[in-house]
Amino acid sequence: MAKVPFAMTIDLTPIGYVSSSREDLSDDGWGDVQAMIELTAEYDVEAFDGIEEFSHVEVVYFFDRVPDEVIERGARHPRENAEWPKVGIFAQRGKDRPNRLGVSIAKLVKREGRKIVVQGLDAIHRTPVLDIKPVMLEFLPTGEVCQPAWSHEIMRRYWR
Repeated sequence: MAKVPFAMTIDLTPIGYVSSSREDLSDDGWGDVQAMIELTAEYDVEAFDGIEEFSHVEVVYFFDRVPDEVIERGARHPRENAEWPKVGIFAQRGKDRPNRLGVSIAKLVKREGRKIVVQGLDAIHRTPVLDIKPVMLEFLPTGEVCQPAWSHEIMRRYWR
């Protein structure tokens, strides 16, 4: 295993921000939420050209309201529920992650110039967006996807 010779700092600048009626950080009920992502002034309207031909987009965003003191660097019970097994932060999708990155696939509803409207994006109002990519079948898993039973239980109401 190669050793990293030095610590690295990576600076990222948001490409846009989420505009949504959803401002609460609760974990469930994201499926019907519509949100708008508007590009910052640094990006030309052409940056979205062709996006309308895709049904879904993958959005990378920053959990900017997660305070340093709650960042998990080890293991915990998902959603602090002791009925679920204690697993490492990289074996779950919680927001209290070391680099505070969120990744979500959302349905593309429409494009309006420098803005796109999406459905099912689990990011709250004013969340900084770091990147947007079209979802392509060829980038989705090709084989069986396996996950533990507790993760199905967590997700039961996530999109409802």
